Amino acid sequence: MTQHPTDHWHAPLRHIKGKELSGDTRQTSGMTRLEAVSGRTVGSERVWMGQTHVAPATNSGDHHHGEAETAIYVVSGHPVFVFAEGDAEVRVETEPGDYIFVPPFVPHREENPGTEEAVVVIARSSQEGIVVNLPSLWAPVDEGDVGR
Repeated sequence: MTQHPTDHWHAPLRHIKGKELSGDTRQTSGMTRLEAVSGRTVGSERVWMGQTHVAPATNSGDHHHGEAETAIYVVSGHPVFVFAEGDAEVRVETEPGDYIFVPPFVPHREENPGTEEAVVVIARSSQEGIVVNLPSLWAPVDEGDVGR
């Protein structure tokens, strides 16, 4: 549990250098997730922040971020964010300077169809980097597995 300083006006700021980001966080296939601000790194209580890198011509695995809201800022590349809306696959194509909001529990994946690495900065409403990796959302379902 994080201790609160008794003098909130004089609590220290924390500086996390880009070269000091930690990859010691839950990962998803096809991307590298780096942690900067979290309960573990700076004692935050309500925010997690970091970045992800997706190589050219690569897709991440399907995943969601549990109860956390996720805000994404596209730094470089042209990542595509993919989710399901009913039976339809929705693809949100982005460019540097764009923002994406991912509601809690929404399964999605990142794709990078481009020729340069896609880098995004992520902020979550949790002090932990919640990641729940899923089987492919769009894989054919074996009817013998329905209801199991």
